[in-house]
Amino acid sequence: MEHPDSILIVDFGSQVTQLIARRVREAGVYSEIVPFQSAAEAFARINPAAVILSGGPASVVDENSPRIPQAILDSGLPMLGICYGQQALTEQLGGKVEKGDSGEFGEAFITVEDGCALFDGLWAQGGRFVAVGALHLPGETGLVEALRRAGWTVRPID
Repeated sequence: MEHPDSILIVDFGSQVTQLIARRVREAGVYSEIVPFQSAAEAFARINPAAVILSGGPASVVDENSPRIPQAILDSGLPMLGICYGQQALTEQLGGKVEKGDSGEFGEAFITVEDGCALFDGLWAQGGRFVAVGALHLPGETGLVEALRRAGWTVRPID
Protein backbone atom coordinates (compact mmCIF):
# COMPACT_ATOMS: atom_id res chain seq x y z
CA MET A 1 0.00 0.00 0.00
CA GLU A 2 1.35 3.41 -0.98
CA HIS A 3 1.27 6.21 1.61
CA PRO A 4 1.95 9.80 0.56
CA ASP A 5 4.97 11.29 2.32
CA SER A 6 6.10 7.91 3.68
CA ILE A 7 9.64 7.17 4.83
CA LEU A 8 11.46 3.95 4.07
CA ILE A 9 13.87 2.91 6.83
CA VAL A 10 16.58 0.59 5.53
CA ASP A 11 17.78 -1.54 8.44
CA PHE A 12 21.46 -2.46 8.41
CA GLY A 13 21.20 -4.15 11.82
CA SER A 14 21.04 -1.20 14.21
CA GLN A 15 19.88 -1.77 17.76
CA VAL A 16 17.80 1.42 17.58
CA THR A 17 15.97 1.00 14.25
CA GLN A 18 12.63 0.48 16.02
CA LEU A 19 13.21 3.68 18.00
CA ILE A 20 13.95 5.59 14.79
CA ALA A 21 10.67 4.36 13.29
CA ARG A 22 8.77 5.22 16.46
CA ARG A 23 10.08 8.80 16.39
CA VAL A 24 9.12 9.18 12.73
CA ARG A 25 5.63 7.84 13.44
CA GLU A 26 5.26 10.11 16.47
CA ALA A 27 5.78 12.98 14.04
CA GLY A 28 2.73 11.70 12.15
CA VAL A 29 4.61 10.22 9.22
CA TYR A 30 4.10 6.66 7.97
CA SER A 31 7.33 4.67 7.98
CA GLU A 32 8.24 1.12 7.12
CA ILE A 33 11.35 -0.76 8.24
CA VAL A 34 12.91 -3.21 5.79
CA PRO A 35 16.14 -5.23 6.00
CA PHE A 36 18.81 -4.05 3.57
CA GLN A 37 18.51 -7.35 1.67
CA SER A 38 14.96 -6.49 0.53
CA ALA A 39 15.32 -2.70 0.34
CA ALA A 40 15.20 -2.50 -3.48
CA GLU A 41 11.85 -4.32 -3.66
CA ALA A 42 10.40 -2.30 -0.78
CA PHE A 43 11.59 0.96 -2.32
CA ALA A 44 9.75 0.20 -5.56
CA ARG A 45 6.63 -0.95 -3.69
CA ILE A 46 6.39 1.88 -1.15
CA ASN A 47 7.49 4.79 -3.36
CA PRO A 48 8.67 6.79 -0.32
CA ALA A 49 9.21 10.53 -0.05
CA ALA A 50 12.51 10.02 1.82
CA VAL A 51 14.83 7.28 3.05
CA ILE A 52 16.58 6.71 6.38
CA LEU A 53 19.62 4.43 6.31
CA SER A 54 20.14 2.94 9.77
CA GLY A 55 23.32 2.08 11.55
CA GLY A 56 24.57 -1.44 12.05
CA PRO A 57 27.50 -3.56 13.16
CA ALA A 58 29.23 -3.70 9.75
CA SER A 59 31.84 -1.33 8.37
CA VAL A 60 32.09 -0.33 4.72
CA VAL A 61 35.84 -0.94 4.90
CA ASP A 62 35.11 -4.65 5.43
CA GLU A 63 34.80 -6.99 2.46
CA ASN A 64 31.21 -7.90 1.46
CA SER A 65 29.66 -5.23 3.68
CA PRO A 66 25.95 -4.42 3.07
CA ARG A 67 25.14 -1.96 0.30
CA ILE A 68 22.42 0.57 -0.47
CA PRO A 69 20.45 -0.45 -3.58
CA GLN A 70 21.38 1.63 -6.62
CA ALA A 71 17.73 2.57 -7.23
CA ILE A 72 17.68 4.39 -3.88
CA LEU A 73 20.93 6.21 -4.64
CA ASP A 74 19.67 7.24 -8.09
CA SER A 75 16.28 8.42 -6.82
CA GLY A 76 17.29 11.96 -5.84
CA LEU A 77 15.19 11.61 -2.66
CA PRO A 78 16.29 13.13 0.65
CA MET A 79 18.30 10.59 2.67
CA LEU A 80 19.45 10.52 6.26
CA GLY A 81 22.38 8.21 6.93
CA ILE A 82 22.94 7.22 10.54
CA CYS A 83 26.27 5.65 11.52
CA TYR A 84 26.74 2.72 9.07
CA GLY A 85 24.09 4.22 6.75
CA GLN A 86 26.17 7.40 6.46
CA GLN A 87 29.34 5.42 5.85
CA ALA A 88 27.64 3.43 3.07
CA LEU A 89 26.19 6.59 1.53
CA THR A 90 29.57 8.32 1.58
CA GLU A 91 31.47 5.32 0.19
CA GLN A 92 28.94 4.41 -2.50
CA LEU A 93 28.79 8.00 -3.77
CA GLY A 94 32.57 8.14 -4.16
CA GLY A 95 33.69 9.50 -0.80
CA LYS A 96 36.37 7.95 1.35
CA VAL A 97 35.81 6.02 4.56
CA GLU A 98 38.80 4.83 6.57
CA LYS A 99 39.09 2.66 9.64
CA GLY A 100 39.75 4.87 12.66
CA ASP A 101 42.28 4.30 15.41
CA SER A 102 39.60 4.24 18.08
CA GLY A 103 35.85 4.22 18.28
CA GLU A 104 33.39 6.23 20.25
CA PHE A 105 30.68 4.73 22.38
CA GLY A 106 28.26 6.39 24.76
CA GLU A 107 27.40 10.03 25.24
CA ALA A 108 28.56 12.32 22.47
CA PHE A 109 28.03 15.91 21.42
CA ILE A 110 26.50 16.90 18.11
CA THR A 111 27.78 20.06 16.49
CA VAL A 112 25.27 21.69 14.14
CA GLU A 113 27.28 23.16 11.31
CA ASP A 114 24.47 24.05 8.92
CA GLY A 115 20.77 24.52 9.48
CA CYS A 116 18.43 21.95 7.95
CA ALA A 117 14.85 20.77 8.35
CA LEU A 118 16.09 17.80 10.41
CA PHE A 119 17.25 20.15 13.19
CA ASP A 120 14.47 22.79 12.99
CA GLY A 121 12.94 23.37 16.40
CA LEU A 122 15.48 21.03 18.00
CA TRP A 123 19.02 22.35 17.64
CA ALA A 124 20.25 25.75 16.40
CA GLN A 125 22.92 26.23 13.77
CA GLY A 126 26.33 26.84 15.29
CA GLY A 127 25.45 25.14 18.58
CA ARG A 128 26.85 22.09 20.33
CA PHE A 129 24.39 19.79 22.05
CA VAL A 130 24.41 16.49 23.93
CA ALA A 131 23.31 13.70 21.59
CA VAL A 132 21.56 10.54 22.79
CA GLY A 133 24.57 8.31 22.27
CA ALA A 134 27.06 7.22 19.68
CA LEU A 135 28.91 4.15 18.52
CA HIS A 136 31.29 4.87 15.66
CA LEU A 137 34.37 3.08 14.47
CA PRO A 138 35.42 4.17 10.95
CA GLY A 139 35.02 7.76 9.88
CA GLU A 140 34.43 9.60 6.65
CA THR A 141 37.53 11.38 5.50
CA GLY A 142 36.20 12.84 2.27
CA LEU A 143 32.64 14.00 1.66
CA VAL A 144 31.06 13.72 -1.74
CA GLU A 145 29.69 16.71 -3.65
CA ALA A 146 26.19 15.20 -3.53
CA LEU A 147 26.18 15.26 0.29
CA ARG A 148 25.84 18.20 2.63
CA ARG A 149 27.10 17.78 6.19
CA ALA A 150 24.68 19.40 8.59
CA GLY A 151 26.33 18.18 11.78
CA TRP A 152 28.70 15.66 13.34
CA THR A 153 29.36 14.03 16.70
CA VAL A 154 32.40 14.02 18.96
CA ARG A 155 32.99 12.34 22.29
CA PRO A 156 33.29 14.63 25.30
CA ILE A 157 36.70 14.89 26.92
CA ASP A 158 36.67 12.98 30.21
